[in-house]
Amino acid sequence: MIKVGLVSLGCAKNLIDSEIMIGHLQQAGMAMTPEPDLADVLIINTCSFIDMAKKESIASVHEAVDGRADGGKKRAKQKIIVAGCMAQRFSQELPNLMPEVDAFIGLDQLTKVAPVIEGLMGKKRTEDEAPENHVTEKPQWIPDYDTPRFRLTPKHSAYVKIAEGCNHPCSFCIIPKIRGRHRSRTQESVVKEVQALVKSGVKEINLISQDTTYFGMDKWEGQRPNPRSGVDSTRGESLATLIRELNTIEGDFWIRLLYTHPAHWSDELIKAVAESPKVARYIDIPLQHISDNMLTLMKRETDGNYIRDLVKRMRAGIPGLAIRTTFIVGFPGETEADFEELVQFIDESKFERAGVFNYSKEEGTRAYKMEGHIHHSTRQRRWNEAMRALQHRAEEFNASMVGKTVRVLVEKPGEGRTYMDAPDIDGTVFVDADLPVGEFADVTIQDWRGYDLVAKR
Repeated sequence: MIKVGLVSLGCAKNLIDSEIMIGHLQQAGMAMTPEPDLADVLIINTCSFIDMAKKESIASVHEAVDGRADGGKKRAKQKIIVAGCMAQRFSQELPNLMPEVDAFIGLDQLTKVAPVIEGLMGKKRTEDEAPENHVTEKPQWIPDYDTPRFRLTPKHSAYVKIAEGCNHPCSFCIIPKIRGRHRSRTQESVVKEVQALVKSGVKEINLISQDTTYFGMDKWEGQRPNPRSGVDSTRGESLATLIRELNTIEGDFWIRLLYTHPAHWSDELIKAVAESPKVARYIDIPLQHISDNMLTLMKRETDGNYIRDLVKRMRAGIPGLAIRTTFIVGFPGETEADFEELVQFIDESKFERAGVFNYSKEEGTRAYKMEGHIHHSTRQRRWNEAMRALQHRAEEFNASMVGKTVRVLVEKPGEGRTYMDAPDIDGTVFVDADLPVGEFADVTIQDWRGYDLVAKR
C-alpha cells in the first residue's frame, strides 16, 4: 500500500483542496500518514497569495527535499509533489528552479493526484530528467456535492466552497491569474453538501470562495453582471437565494459568510441575512481602504461614500451584526492624508473584528508596475499605527462584553467561539473545561484578555 504525507499551507480554500486530494487518495486505496519519514510520497499544497506565503511554501519544499536526503535509505526513494497556488502560478519556472521535485500539479489536477502518484511510483528518474509538470493554464474545475473529500477540520465545523476563481480586477491581487475566472456551483449542489454535513453532526457551515457574494451571478442569462452588480435573485440563483434555502435545513447549526466583496452587497442580500436566523450575524467583508484615491488605484469598484453608506445599511438591516474586515496600508501612491483618513474611519466605524496587511508587491499584478511604491519603513510605521487603532477597538469591544451572556460553539476542552469568531481567524472564549466539545453552550462573559474573552456557565 502506498503511504502518502501531505503538508497543507495557506487559506481555508487551499485546505478544501487538500481535503479533496486526500479523499481521492483514500478512494484509490492509498494510506495517509502524518510522519514524513514513513511516506512513500510527500505532497506540499502551496500558497502564493503574498510574499510571506511564497517564502513559507518554498521553505516547506526545501525542507521536504532536505529531509529526503537526510532521512536514510527508505526516505531516499520518497517522491515529492508540489501542488496548489504556487505550482499553478509559477508552472513554467518551478521545474527549472526545483529540479529535485518529482512532479508539479495545479488546481485542475486535484482529482487526478492518485494516477499521478501511481505513475511516479512505477518509474525511476534519471539525473538529467526534468520533473513531471501536469499543470494546465486557466483552471476550470470546481467541486460538487459528491466529490470525494476527507475533512481535516473538527467534526463540528466544515468549510463549503461554493465557487472558484474571481472576476475582480483588484490591482494588488494575483488570485484571478492563479485560480481563473469565477465559476459557481449550482445551488442544488451546495444545498446537498450542506444537508449531508448537518446530518453528520456539523454545527458550523463556513461558506467560502474568492468572492462569495458573486455566487450564481456568472450563470445569469441576458446582460452579464459586472464587478459592481448587486445581488439580484430576480436574475437567477444568488447568495440570497442560497442562504434562504440553507436556512430551511433542519438542525441546530449556524452558517457563516466569508470573503464577501462590498461591491455586490444589495438591500436584498441584507434582508436575506436578516430573515435567515441560521445565518450568523457575522459578515466577513474586506474593505481594503476608505480613501477614494486608494480605492481607485486598487480598482476596488467602490468609493468611500459607498462603503460608509453600506456599513450603515448593514448595521441597520441586520441587528446584532458583527463585521470583520481587512485593510491594506502602504499601497503605491498612498499619501499621509489617505492613511489618516483610514485611521479615522477605523476609529469611527468600530468594527467588531478587523485586521490590516502591509502591502506586498506581487509580480504579475497591476500594482507591481505602478509608480509611487512606498519605502518599507513608512509602510511598517503605518501598519503599526493602524494595528494600534484596531487593537484599541478590540480592547474596547471586549470590555463591553463583560457581563453579557453569549452562545458559544465549544471548539476544544476549555475553549469556544461565539458567532463573532470565525475559526482560525478571530478570538477565543475560554470556558469551563467540562463543556462538551462540538456542542453549543450559553455562557456569561466574566473577563477579557487581549483579543480573547473569559466566561463561565
